[in-house]
This record gives sequence, C-alpha cells and structure tokens, in this order.
Amino acid sequence: MAEYKLLLPSMGEGVMEATIITWLFSEGDTVREDDSVVEIATDKVDSDVPTPVSGKIVTILKQKDEIAKVGEAIAILEIEGTGENTTSKEVKIETPATSPDTEILKTIEQPLKVTTSNTEFSGDLYLSPLVKSIAQQENISEAELKSINGNGLDGRITKEDILSYVNNRESKPIQNTPIQQVVTTTPASSTPTATGDEIIPMDRMRKIIAENMVKAKQTAPHVTSFIETDVTNVVKWRNKHKDIFEKREGEKLTFMPIFVKAIVKAIQDYPMINVSVNGDQIIKKKNINIGMATALPDGNLIVPVIKNADQLSLSGLAKAINDLAYRARNKKLRPEDTQGATYTISNVGSFGNLMGTPIIPQPQVAILAIGAIVKKPAVLETKDGDVIAIRQLMFMSHSYDHRVVDGSLGGMFLKHVHDYLQNWDMNTEI
Repeated sequence: MAEYKLLLPSMGEGVMEATIITWLFSEGDTVREDDSVVEIATDKVDSDVPTPVSGKIVTILKQKDEIAKVGEAIAILEIEGTGENTTSKEVKIETPATSPDTEILKTIEQPLKVTTSNTEFSGDLYLSPLVKSIAQQENISEAELKSINGNGLDGRITKEDILSYVNNRESKPIQNTPIQQVVTTTPASSTPTATGDEIIPMDRMRKIIAENMVKAKQTAPHVTSFIETDVTNVVKWRNKHKDIFEKREGEKLTFMPIFVKAIVKAIQDYPMINVSVNGDQIIKKKNINIGMATALPDGNLIVPVIKNADQLSLSGLAKAINDLAYRARNKKLRPEDTQGATYTISNVGSFGNLMGTPIIPQPQVAILAIGAIVKKPAVLETKDGDVIAIRQLMFMSHSYDHRVVDGSLGGMFLKHVHDYLQNWDMNTEI
C-alpha cells in the first residue's frame, strides 16, 4: 500500500487559499476516484474537491473552518501500490454540464445508501458519513430525511441541518435569554435587545457581503441617475422569439441578454464607464466583462461574470447567462466565474421593484439596476398629434463613482442604454 497526499487544487487566478466547510467522508472511509470528498469556500464561491484516486482516508489534515493554501495537503489517503506518493495528480474543480438534467443524473449516480436498525432505505439519498451516523443514532426514517431542506452542496443535508431537525423533532421548549445576560455578554456598542428577540449570527458569505458593501460605500462617492424607458418593442420581440429559441436551443430566452447587449453597446460608445481606479490612476479596461448580480436560495447574493460579453451574440449571451445563473443557484460556480467584472447589472425588477439605488462593486465605477416592466398609459407622438396608449415601461437606475464619472458621462451612458432598448429593432436576429 502507498500513501497519497490529497492537495488543495488551484481554483483560479488570484485565489490562494480556501476554508474547509465540511468533510463529506471521515477518517477510515473508502473513497473512489472522482468522489467529492470535501466542501471548501473561497471569498467568492463554495466548491467541492474531488479525489483523483481511489483509496482509504487515513488522516484528515485540515479540519472544518481551518484555512488551507493552494497546493497544501488536506488529507492523506492509503492507495494501492508501493512507496510514498508525495505528489498529487492535478485536480480541477470542473465546470458542470450545461444541461440541468445531466447535472442531476451526475449527482445521484452513486448515492450513499443509508440503513438503520429500524428502517430500510431505497438508496437514493446522498448523505455524508457524519449525517448518516446521526440518522442511524436518532432512528430518522427515509421519509423524514426527504422532508429536510438541505443547505449543503446540491441541496445535501449538512450536519447543522440534521441536528436542527433533531432538536425541533424533540419539541424542546425554547428558553428566552434574559436581557441582563445578553447585555453582559455583548459588546457595549451592540444594538440593544429585548426579551424574545432572536440573535442570528451572520454566515460566512453574509459577512463577506457586509464587508464589501461597507468598503464600496466608503471608497466611492455614489451618484444615482434614473430614467424611464419604453420597452414595448423589447417585450414584443421576446414574445415573438422565446418559444422558437427554446425549441431550437433548449434554453430560456429572458430579458437579461437584451439588457446586457444594450449595456455593451453603450460601453462601446462611452468606454470611460468601463474603468477602475487605482489611487490617482484610471485604468481603462480592454475587456468588457459584465457582472450579473444573482440572488441565491439562502438569501445571499453572488455576482457571476459574463466574460468578453462584447464578443457574444444574443444567443451566446442567453446561453452564458442561463449557465451562470443555474450554477450560481446550485453552488457550482468556480472562483474564476466571479472574477474580472468591469461593469455590473442588477435586476431588481425580478422582485417586483420599480427601481433601486445599487451599490457599486469595487473596483468598478458603475452599476445599472433594472426595474420591473409595468404596463402604463403613456403619451406617444404621432404624425397626427399626441395620443395616449398602453405601453410597457421600465425604470433604470445608474449608480456611478463621482471620483471619475461626472453627471454628464453617467447620464449620457444611461441615456444610450435607454435609446438602444426603446428603439429595439424588431428585425433583430437571435
């Protein structure tokens, strides 16, 4: 038998370390090649690390919440062969298949079968050894396990999920913490609490979001301009093409690729929007990489990036956007998928909001918020005079960094996005 060191793989340019979230196997467990063995987190995304070899986990070197450097050993495996293997095969955190059906099949291909002394299971539950052990100890049935909403990778049940379920299952009364105790154990600068208040610790991603938002507001003096746009042609064009596109490409045609296309055109008109600031230097970006703010099922936010958006057709943008959105919501993004944005769009209209005042992600200098599309009466100018008609109207909010983007540039850029959308060519090909 030989010793094999499982190393933390490279996760993209600029990512030098990761935090261990959860081991999916324990010491003494046997793993097969390409099994995901551990969940990790960088400051951008959560990922899982597969093992490139089959063997038995002898020693786990990095425990939960510990930080590992890229290339550092995180576990030792015992594998077939002789001698000590100190060099790990190259491990890559792969991009998942673009088809959701393929990804689902990949996830359930080799499930862990769970059995307890009281219940037999069908074998279609993917559980880590720790969760499996808790399920056995607590005599949790398959029906109960399937009722638990997992917060782990691909919706897997984590240790915290099953322990929370066990606590609620036992119907223990919740004890309110006296105010006096809270005050004495909380920093003096904290917000006062009252009896019955619930204290919810921020998770890792929420802490990162909070830090980035504070930094963004402290760094850039924000100015926000607003405009209302008639997108009736856009709505009609999409309604005309969405079914054809889905039948041909197997992809949904949303409004987002149209918005991104208009933004790209406006950036080409006003390239000084596509910049960043380094001290007293302005760095004009060659590439146009569009960040796309995406809400996650757990309530957090992530911004995957459409790389070289100016080189993509509408069809290419639709596919790229759908792929990134799917992988973001299923925790399948790679670290490089969230890096390099030069301009960002946020669709606040997806929540029914008319407009917002978005915060500029550093080191970018501008961000556009798209509001809900609403039918309204509007005044139209015709050759026979003004008329009132029902139109599809939408607000856009453009926040920009007043250190380098003045009102004229910020306003003209927004007006050009408006013009491209309002005058959308109904003969545009997809």
